[in-house]
Amino acid sequence: MNINPVDSTIQLKEQSHPHILFGTQVDEQSSGEQLLLSMYNSVQTSIFVVDVLQDGDFQYAALNPTHEQWVGIRSEDLRGKKPEDILTDVDAAKVRQHYTECVRFGKTISYEQCLQFQGVTTWWSTTLTPLRDTNSKIYRLIGTSSNITTAKQVSQTREIPAEGTKILAAIAQRIHESLDLETILDQTAKDLRLCLNCDRILIYRIQSENNGAIVAESTIFSDVSLLGKNFRDPCFNGKYKERQRRCCLEIIEDIYASGVKPCQRDFLASIQVRANVVVPIALQKDLWGLLIAQYCHEPHQWQQIEIDLLKQLATQLSIAIQQTKLQQQIKQLQTKLESRKQEQQAQLKQTEKFQNIVLHITKKIRDRTNETQILTTVIQELANLFQLESCYIELYNPDCTLVSVVHEHATNQPTYQGLTRQIADFSEIYQPLLQKQHFQTIEIVPGWHPQLLVITQLACPIFNEQGILGNLWLIRPTQQMFDESEIRLVQILANQCAIAISQANLDATNQARLRKLEQRENLTNKFLRKLSQELRTPITSISLAAQTLESVLSPKGASDEIIPQLLQILHSECGRESKLINDLLTLTYLQAKPEPPTLISIDFQTWLPPIVESFRDLTSCQRQQLNLIIEPGLPRLETDITELERIITELLSHTCKYTPGGESITVSAQLTEGTIQMSISNSGLEIPTHVRSRIFEPFYHISSNDPWKYSGTGLEMALVQKMVRHLGGSISVESGDGKTTFIMRFPTSLG
Repeated sequence: MNINPVDSTIQLKEQSHPHILFGTQVDEQSSGEQLLLSMYNSVQTSIFVVDVLQDGDFQYAALNPTHEQWVGIRSEDLRGKKPEDILTDVDAAKVRQHYTECVRFGKTISYEQCLQFQGVTTWWSTTLTPLRDTNSKIYRLIGTSSNITTAKQVSQTREIPAEGTKILAAIAQRIHESLDLETILDQTAKDLRLCLNCDRILIYRIQSENNGAIVAESTIFSDVSLLGKNFRDPCFNGKYKERQRRCCLEIIEDIYASGVKPCQRDFLASIQVRANVVVPIALQKDLWGLLIAQYCHEPHQWQQIEIDLLKQLATQLSIAIQQTKLQQQIKQLQTKLESRKQEQQAQLKQTEKFQNIVLHITKKIRDRTNETQILTTVIQELANLFQLESCYIELYNPDCTLVSVVHEHATNQPTYQGLTRQIADFSEIYQPLLQKQHFQTIEIVPGWHPQLLVITQLACPIFNEQGILGNLWLIRPTQQMFDESEIRLVQILANQCAIAISQANLDATNQARLRKLEQRENLTNKFLRKLSQELRTPITSISLAAQTLESVLSPKGASDEIIPQLLQILHSECGRESKLINDLLTLTYLQAKPEPPTLISIDFQTWLPPIVESFRDLTSCQRQQLNLIIEPGLPRLETDITELERIITELLSHTCKYTPGGESITVSAQLTEGTIQMSISNSGLEIPTHVRSRIFEPFYHISSNDPWKYSGTGLEMALVQKMVRHLGGSISVESGDGKTTFIMRFPTSLG
């Protein structure tokens, strides 16, 4: 039995009832009995007496003084009590088992056992001898015990360090062999339990502030396991963390002893723990978990050597955990490096493909391939490179209010080809694009689908120095966004698209300029041919008139009546030739950036009537009505009076020439929308639309049957248009309902 010694000496009073101890029925003690009593009282061996009851139960009868000293219980207090009355339930079960074996076998037995009395644990070497009555029935057991606690401790002192060294070496070997942490923890728990000969070893992994799980276990209870279970210690709350900071641990020899908090006692009792040692497993400044040794059914007085071994193992486990973490980090790093290597190789291949695409597009641009072919190639190559669902190019209108899809390449049916969007309706998309920034988004495809469809869209702006041109769109049928390298590659192709579009626009502009130059050249050639014809006509007339006059003036010539006619032809054709040359010089001057006009302020009420009246006789002869209308209060006009007078004169001459007899000619001046508008209209004549567009061309005649086609130079209307523009005005022709009107508009101020 494991009992604390006490200082008091208990004397057994055999003189009163010696027969009770030895079972003799005599009135006087013999000398042999006196010797036995003397030995019982004086021997240094612990002796205890156990009565075997009729029902087979056991109760204590007496203790000798030596045993009283060791267990701290007087014989009078022990007499009549059963094992459960003085021992723990676990210890009581142990001694009952030995008592039962002695009775069953009917002979002396010897054994070692660890018992606890009053909180002190001791080891005993016990010999138990049965006593029989006259009927050979065992009625009493005599036990002799020796306290071997010191010897046991010495033995443990020798065994535990040796076993501990083996365990530490095994952990180091497992670490060296790079075994997984789970194997190291499991085997360490098994080795440690065998070394300490305790009931259970646990390794507890802390998961949160007051919660964790058992990650390794070694136990003598095959039917009860705590492995993998989560436990929430109500008294945790940083308890072990704080102790770990101070390099402390928790030692409980009996959960029912004083000093154990009720919450802690209840928690340990719920998992069948009686004695407990907790050592922190620390990783630098962090608490990883706990190394726990437990006795489940009996208290235990923890030896320093046991605690030291637990500390050493906790340190080694910390190393193993750190080593495992390091190995995991190395593996993760190796995996990342391998993944990164593969990504770089894939990226390199992608870059090579992209460079080939760029070179291909650049060659097409250099070879001045058709714009449509270049843009189509770009979207096809991008769709193949990035495995796109669709790739398309959209272009803005001149004021960037609309955008239209002009080219699309799709894996299935084209979705966006010809689509036009109002920029204002999608401002969140086009705002960054118009600022020359890319736009990327992940969207759910609208509509019902058996599986949720998600696409990634990327738009890169197409722009040049002149401004934004359009956007290059890529649509990927996954949630994988385009990374920075991919976006840079797409932007490079967007720039190539901008070059192709700019080149196409430049080519179109150049073609337009060439066409315009060709048109001008054709007009110039036509003008020169017409001019040569017009110049030749008066020369021919003059030559014929001169030849006729020469023949007339000869002695054999005709009568003198023809001479005035010939002279008239000479004067008329010379005047026509002179006017043609003057008109031609004036037209050339106006086309070659003339000097600004000399401005003079005129009043239409006094300036215009004399000019119109100078045509009164002509209109009367041709039976035409001439009208003049000037709006009262018309403001003065600053203009070149000479050019303006010539404009009015030429227009009136032209109008009088083409107005039939009996029709009217009206000259008007009025203020309209801040401009002075002058109109010269006639009735009785309409000019077809196709003629109106050419009426200001040099040498153009309204009709091939023009009766006055030889009366003018053919440059009058072209000069009128040039002079009006030189004065800062505009001229147009309107014709309809039997009426034709020339309308001139001049700003009220040229400043």
